[in-house]
Amino acid sequence: MVKEGERYTVTVENWASDGAGVARIDGLAVFVKGGIAGERCVIEVEHVGHRAAWAHITELLAPAPGRVAPDCPHFALCGGCQLRHMDYPTELSFKRQKVSDALKRIGGLDVDVPPVLGAAETEHYRNKAQFPVAPGPQVGFYRERSHQVVDVDGCALQSPAANALAAALRGWMREYSVPAYDERARKGLVRHLFVRSSAAGESLAAVVVNGQSLPHEGELVEALRAAAPSLAGVVLNENRRDTNVIFGGGWRTLWGADALQDTLRGVTFRLSVPAFYQVNHAQTEVLYALAEEFAALTGEERLLDLYCGTGTIGLTMARKCKTLLGAEIVPQAVEDAAANAAANGVKNARFVCADAAAVAAKLAQTGETIDVAIVDPPRKGLAPEVVESLLTIAPQRIVYVSCDPATLARDLKLLSAAYTVEKVQPVDLFPRTFHVETVVKLERK
Repeated sequence: MVKEGERYTVTVENWASDGAGVARIDGLAVFVKGGIAGERCVIEVEHVGHRAAWAHITELLAPAPGRVAPDCPHFALCGGCQLRHMDYPTELSFKRQKVSDALKRIGGLDVDVPPVLGAAETEHYRNKAQFPVAPGPQVGFYRERSHQVVDVDGCALQSPAANALAAALRGWMREYSVPAYDERARKGLVRHLFVRSSAAGESLAAVVVNGQSLPHEGELVEALRAAAPSLAGVVLNENRRDTNVIFGGGWRTLWGADALQDTLRGVTFRLSVPAFYQVNHAQTEVLYALAEEFAALTGEERLLDLYCGTGTIGLTMARKCKTLLGAEIVPQAVEDAAANAAANGVKNARFVCADAAAVAAKLAQTGETIDVAIVDPPRKGLAPEVVESLLTIAPQRIVYVSCDPATLARDLKLLSAAYTVEKVQPVDLFPRTFHVETVVKLERK
């Protein structure tokens, strides 16, 4: 019987979906934090549940060939990265296994999963940073599975501009004694710093506050501009709600622009602060090119882009389809999508602000023909009503872009009643973390 606080010598056999190693003691699965498949180690059990146990490594007896020393001083505390203890080839092997395991165990699918398309750059690739702020002031990221902020003085995943802006905000708060928001007391002022960057090097900063204004706003703008000379604008967002949602409803521009422009696969996009946009520009080019390849457009298709955001996937394919219909539930994103279409001279696209399930259901009711559907849902995957409506609309082809292999596998199992999985291709948009994107091509049976 496995006991908490006891030490055991084990061999890590596999990976869990969050990157932890998996070993077995007397048949019980033990999730080993920081363990890598193939290595032998001594572990100490922290918790024993009904079906599994959790442990950490106390001694490495035979390290895996892919193990490396973490290169970030915050790695042990910060929840932003999970895989800095392994080299990149090992990370890609884990991600391939993660997708394969999900499709087999959850989806019941026996499909070949090719090697993950890895990133050329694994550091400073993020074009979006969300820094929570806590009393101290601390500006950084949440500790794993908590809302305790770890003060980070330079993140290896974020852009240099984002790191510089975070340091400038911290310094300004200290100089003028501006209080950070305290989640427990529900008091204080500064809640988050949001930074978006374009491929051209411009940045946009948004400071989220528990109020309508900040003291010394002019000095804040000066500090941020000095820290990042490529800064295009500073906006203030008001969020007084007791919520985990970052942004509230009130916006005010303190200086400069309130949006950025970025170019993706030849299409220019206007990006307001709350608009969804993939965080890794270079790998998004790879991801969307793959989605277009799987869509196999000839110029005659009616294309449906569900969960379209600012229209990024659909607009990069609009030149190769007859008509494009995009659906998104965030009003500002729909406005951006329509503006993006107009700015790029795309005349065969229309965008509606509605829940994906409602749009799919309406298409099913009206009998409007859809030849190809692109779905790029959030981590929770497709709502059951969306799956039902897709089965009713019955496009010849569905291209599913997923950021979570588990919900992808669940949805593919439901769609398999009418569709065959033709191709699967994982793409690494989030190096050094356990996340992985997957593109799937489905053909109607």
